[in-house]
Amino acid sequence: MFVARSIAADHKDLIHDVSYDFHGRRMATCSSDQSVKVWDKSENGEWHCTASWKTHSGSVWRVTWAHPEFGQVLASCSFDRTAAVWEEIVGESNDKQRGLSHWIKRTTLVDSRTSVTDVKFAPKHMGLMLATCSADGVVRIYEAPDVMNLSQWSLQHEISCKLSCSCISWNPSSSRAHPPMFAVGSDDSNVTYGGKVQIYEYNENTRKYSKAETLMTVTDAVHDIAFAPNLGRSFHVLAIATKDVRIFKLVPLRRESTTTGPTKLEVQIVAQFDNHNSQVWRVSWNITSTLLASSGDDGCVRLWKGGQLPLAHSAGWIC
Repeated sequence: MFVARSIAADHKDLIHDVSYDFHGRRMATCSSDQSVKVWDKSENGEWHCTASWKTHSGSVWRVTWAHPEFGQVLASCSFDRTAAVWEEIVGESNDKQRGLSHWIKRTTLVDSRTSVTDVKFAPKHMGLMLATCSADGVVRIYEAPDVMNLSQWSLQHEISCKLSCSCISWNPSSSRAHPPMFAVGSDDSNVTYGGKVQIYEYNENTRKYSKAETLMTVTDAVHDIAFAPNLGRSFHVLAIATKDVRIFKLVPLRRESTTTGPTKLEVQIVAQFDNHNSQVWRVSWNITSTLLASSGDDGCVRLWKGGQLPLAHSAGWIC
């Protein structure tokens, strides 16, 4: 039995995103009040706000944590057309500051000409990399070549997706058999344009990302997208939040050694749930990919559990 507890967040406007750190002991929230707040979980399970600061000059859409291997690092993105990287510093300079932490801006990424709608750190085996997507339909991938110097980020890739982008997710697989891959969703409201989800894969030969697949059956606006943790599977699993919840299985087809293009993917829909009976805004996997959480305009959070045949077919999934 799950018991919901509310937290008095004290944001002055809508909260757009909530993000947990790797260990689930810290949480970040962001809002249209232009601020980010960091929360720490105490020994008795209570959440306490330990930092709150103005981050942007517009609504802050998303906030996300880097892997703790790179320190206590956050990234945020905003309607003000920028993304920013923040690092927590524990004060040592004088007695007053000693032991107190504060967050400082390490860099502002200003390449987008429109609202930056999502920001995600790449899986840690790829190094310290960051992807952003924007309403202008461009995905940008940045790299910090020196993880000790977070003020230096270089723009490595600019990928035009043709449709306005709303969300992005990295494939977390660290298998050598799987090149780096990400999925991007579009909230373009024109349903006559199919393919609101596109999959891109990195090509070692060209050193560029190219489109591997478009999910043509997704025609409605996509609000969130999430690859499931891989755990050694040969295939990929992708959850999508649109007017319902959908789970897709992406099976890489065996490639000829002579081909240089992206891996061909066989797309299978595993499950489709319309229980929210409204727009679905977020989907999130647990670490073993056996449980998917979704939240919708019906005011509910629903937990979907894979049955005896996990990720095989929709009959194996229950709310």
